[in-house]
Amino acid sequence: MPRTQPMPEAEQVQWQALGIAPLARGGDTGLRMNASEAAEPIALAPQRQRLDLRLTAAGEPTGAMLVRAGAAYGDAMQAGAMIGAVPAGTPVHLVLGDPMGGARAIASIDVTPRMDLRLNVIRGVDGALQLQRQQLAVDMTPLRIRGRAGDGLYWALRAAGASPEATAEYLRAVATEIDVGSDVGPNDAFDLVIASRKAASGERVMGPLLYAGVQRIGARPIQLVRWSQNGRADWVDAANLDQPAQQQSVGMGRPVNGPITSTFGWRYHPILHFGRMHRGVDFGASWGSPIFASASGEVTAAGWAGGYGRQVRISHGGGIASSYSHMSSIVAQPGAFVRQGQLIGYVGASGLATGPHLHYEVYMSGQAVNPLAVHFTSAAPMMANNQAKAIKARLQALLKVGTKQG
Repeated sequence: MPRTQPMPEAEQVQWQALGIAPLARGGDTGLRMNASEAAEPIALAPQRQRLDLRLTAAGEPTGAMLVRAGAAYGDAMQAGAMIGAVPAGTPVHLVLGDPMGGARAIASIDVTPRMDLRLNVIRGVDGALQLQRQQLAVDMTPLRIRGRAGDGLYWALRAAGASPEATAEYLRAVATEIDVGSDVGPNDAFDLVIASRKAASGERVMGPLLYAGVQRIGARPIQLVRWSQNGRADWVDAANLDQPAQQQSVGMGRPVNGPITSTFGWRYHPILHFGRMHRGVDFGASWGSPIFASASGEVTAAGWAGGYGRQVRISHGGGIASSYSHMSSIVAQPGAFVRQGQLIGYVGASGLATGPHLHYEVYMSGQAVNPLAVHFTSAAPMMANNQAKAIKARLQALLKVGTKQG
């Protein structure tokens, strides 16, 4: 190609502004262009009496945003005090009127800082700014999503319209009852209800997961309801609440699938190298094997416990308690109620342990006893009858979401 004549520096800047480049490399995209020879100068350019601007809040003080948009400082500060903070990303409709020196007076502002509130700043007949508040209707009906598990529960949930956050919360909830990787078949059905707020404009804001259900072929259904008690929210399987009317004999179940490698009694400690009382039973199991509650009760502790490593302790009532130690990770939360057979954690080798295993202990009135010899009588139901009725009523209300009424 033949060489061109050197381009004047001013013209180079104009050509550069036509390209798209990052500011770090000198990009001037959006630069006001110089008039070409086709432009005809005029003697007088009339000034617009009103400027109609569409702004997007960036999280800065509202008054500062209005000043930056060209509003007079006094008007901007007064309107900013009336409106208050505006969340980042919120659209703002600003109309500027007559010039006031180098800036303009505010004619009106229209902003919706919340789904249920719309604010209008207008200039009254007396010339002063006035604030008008309008309450907007918000539909609080939860959103229900149902479908078939298919080849994978995660992707089936996502394909059905569940957000990544709701999907993760659903899987965590269901995992407290079953293994979501192996216990859910392709023809099993998932069902979840999510708190939702929908404005008249169609905008929707999702809240926490309220219900997590699984209908399994040939197995008991899972119907978990989020329930707040003792200042915290727990998942309760409302379809399988056990409310015995009288005392019954209960045996403690096996906490993990694995052989017994060390029994209750005196033994030589493999790490400390001296004889001492072994106050529990050791089960040999591979790293990551699920650990289940041996009986129903309330989780009194879940965390690090010195030489026991990661440990969960459960109170079963009547002075009976159990502990599960050397976990690799913990699922149960302090203060939560768990049922017999519910997942509470996974086998590991935390604390003073030579390898992955579960150290399982049972206490009666604070004294360690042989876990294999424990057989006790339940003195009372784990949950009061009135609370169980309230949970079941909540379940029925959630199962009506999305169904045709009448």
